[in-house]
Amino acid sequence: MEKAQSNLRAAVWMIVSIALLLLMAVSGRAITREIDVFQVMEMRSVLAFFMLLPLVHREGGLKAMRTGILPSHIGRNVAHYIGQFAWLMGLTLIPMAQVIAIEFTAPIWAALMAAMFLGERLTWRKSVAIGFGLVGVVLILRPGAAPINPGHLIVLGAAFVFAISFITTKVLTRSDSATKIIFWMLIIQSVIGLIPALKVWIWPSLATWPWILLIAFSGTFAHYCMARALSLAEATVVMPMDYLRVPLSALLGYLLYAEAIDSFTAAGAGLILAGNLFNLRRPNAKRIEPTPS
Repeated sequence: MEKAQSNLRAAVWMIVSIALLLLMAVSGRAITREIDVFQVMEMRSVLAFFMLLPLVHREGGLKAMRTGILPSHIGRNVAHYIGQFAWLMGLTLIPMAQVIAIEFTAPIWAALMAAMFLGERLTWRKSVAIGFGLVGVVLILRPGAAPINPGHLIVLGAAFVFAISFITTKVLTRSDSATKIIFWMLIIQSVIGLIPALKVWIWPSLATWPWILLIAFSGTFAHYCMARALSLAEATVVMPMDYLRVPLSALLGYLLYAEAIDSFTAAGAGLILAGNLFNLRRPNAKRIEPTPS
């Protein structure tokens, strides 16, 4: 009974996380119609920093945010900044469901990188997941059948860079908390993006400000909610719920932007998600760490 209640609470946290991630995608598309992606990134980081302060205070204040591995935080956030930039660019170029589906190849690339650089074993389950992911991407891109949209390649690059960020975050979590990792992410990315943002800066219209506040809030707290869900239940219970983002993003794309999803994209997304689910069912899946983003 206690486990069932814990799983139910985890499901609620995960539903909130999924809603926030979808809101981030919708708000990102709305904002980039008016202002440059560099400016979106900068405003998101600065505003989210102030939104994070209550959690920082709860963990002991600014003094508790000190870290002895700052170079690792910088490396992680250079990769993550590039990935976030490419992901937002992709939202302006291809249907939302395709962006989310290709984004889900990141855990597959991360498994491959972990085997190459962290000495983790490339098990047969991971190999099958990688194979499914590759076939799924080919089905979505369909090289040769039609001109490849640059948006597909940009989001695929984002997923690959996100995988680098995942691997680096895994190292960071050995000594720093999720709040501390997000804290340094917002500071470092604010510094990285300041000059590019100033070069393209325009003051947003009044109608755009609610979207800016929404992307700052949703982008910061979606992964906090996911971390809470993972603290209450095993990853094999929580993470499959995240794959609801693919059909839900397709539904949002259809309702908001009249974006149709063809059978090849649906099949490709299905293979990518199947590969992730298959890999997630490995015996040590419950020890998967949440990745702040």
